Amino acid sequence: MFLHVVEAKYIDNYKIEILFSDGHRGVADLEGSFRGKAFKALRDLEIFSRFTVDDEIEKIVWSNGTDFAPEFLYFKAFWDVPELQAQFRAWGYKTEQAA
Repeated sequence: MFLHVVEAKYIDNYKIEILFSDGHRGVADLEGSFRGKAFKALRDLEIFSRFTVDDEIEKIVWSNGTDFAPEFLYFKAFWDVPELQAQFRAWGYKTEQAA
C-alpha cells in the first residue's frame, strides 16, 4: 500500500488532521515523535504548526526540510483500528506502544 498526504490541517498541540490518498481522514498526534537532531526544532509548537503539504512528494514538510513518512502518519492516526493491525505489523509498527 502506497500512501500519500492529500491535505493536512493543524489542530492543536502536536495534532494534525490528515486526508490520505486512500480516502481515510484522521488525526495524527505526533507528540513524542521528535527523535534525532532533524526533528528537534519541531518541539517548538510555533515551528511545528507551520507545515505545508508538498504536492510533488505528497508529504507534510516543514521549512527545515523535515518530514514524516505518510505510513508513519497513517499509523499515528489509526493505530487503534483493528482492521489495520496486520498492515501496521507488516510496516514494523507495534500498535500496543502507539498511544
